[in-house]
Amino acid sequence: MRAIHRSAAFGLIAALALTACGSGGDSDDNPLAGDSADSGSGKSIVVGSANFPENQLLAEIYSQALESKGLKVTRKFDIGAREVYYDQVVKGGIGVFPEYNGALLAVAVDKNSTATSTEDINTELKAKLPDSVEILDSAEAQDKDSVTVTAETAAKYDLKTLADLKSVAKDWTIGAGSEFKTRTQGGVGLKKVYGVEFGTFQPLDAGAQSTLLKLLKDDKVQAANIYTTDPAIVEDDLVVLEDPKSLFSSQNVTPLVNKSAVDDTARSALNGVSAKLTTADLQNMMKKLVNDKEDASDVAEEWLTTAGLVS
Repeated sequence: MRAIHRSAAFGLIAALALTACGSGGDSDDNPLAGDSADSGSGKSIVVGSANFPENQLLAEIYSQALESKGLKVTRKFDIGAREVYYDQVVKGGIGVFPEYNGALLAVAVDKNSTATSTEDINTELKAKLPDSVEILDSAEAQDKDSVTVTAETAAKYDLKTLADLKSVAKDWTIGAGSEFKTRTQGGVGLKKVYGVEFGTFQPLDAGAQSTLLKLLKDDKVQAANIYTTDPAIVEDDLVVLEDPKSLFSSQNVTPLVNKSAVDDTARSALNGVSAKLTTADLQNMMKKLVNDKEDASDVAEEWLTTAGLVS
C-alpha cells in the first residue's frame, strides 16, 4: 500500500522533498510554508503536512482555500511520518491535515481492517477515530497502487481492467517493489481476485521508480506497479488498468481535522477542495512541481483558481 510506506516508496520524488526530517517544521524554516497569518482577530488554524512533496502541495492547497475564506492559517509542513503527525492532530497541535483514507485507517486507526472501498473505509474511520478528530469529504483524487502498462501495450492487447491481464500475464514480466510479490494488495491478490499470475516477477528497490519506468517503456517489463499520481503517467501516456473489484484499497485524499480547530466556514472550504480534486489534477500538479520545478504555492494557487475556488 503506497501511503503506508510513502517516505520510502516515493523514490525520486521523495528525494526532491524540500526538507526531509522526522520532526516538525514551521513557517520560519520551511520554504513551502510561507508566513503565518497572525494578524487580525480569531485564532489561526494550523495546517500540517508530511515530509514529501505531494502532501506538502495538498497542505498548501488547503491553506490557500482556508485563507480565501478570510481564515488565518499557520503552516506547519514537513512534519514527518504518520506515526509523528497523527498524534499531533488528535491532541490539537495540528488542526488540518491532508490524509489518505486507506492508509489512515490501516496504519493509525485499525491495523486489522480489511476495508478497501472508499465508502467502507470512510464508514470505519467515522466510527473508530478518536472523538477529538473527524474526516471531512474525500476527494476523487487518489494516490494508490496500480498495475500500469504502456499505451501501445494496452491497445495491442485491448487492456482496460486488471481482469484483462488473465490471458497474457503468464507470458509477461511485472516490475514492482520486492514486497509486491507476497502482498494481498499485490501478486497474491491479483491471482486470488482476478486469476492473474505473471510469468516473471522483476523486483526493484522501493526508490527505483525511475528504473521501473525505463524498464516499462523499453518493454523489459510489460506491466509495472506505479502509483497513480506519478507524473510519468501523464508525461509518458501510460495506462492505469482499472480495478473494479477494489484489490488495491482506496487512498482518497481526505482532510483529517481536529474538531476544535475548524468551524463551518473551514469545513466548507476544505470540502470544496475535495469536491473538485481529481487524480488527473494531482498528476498534472506533480508534473509541474517535480519535473518543471514550479513553486508549490504557485501550483496550488493556479489549481484553486482554475477550479473556481479562489478568484
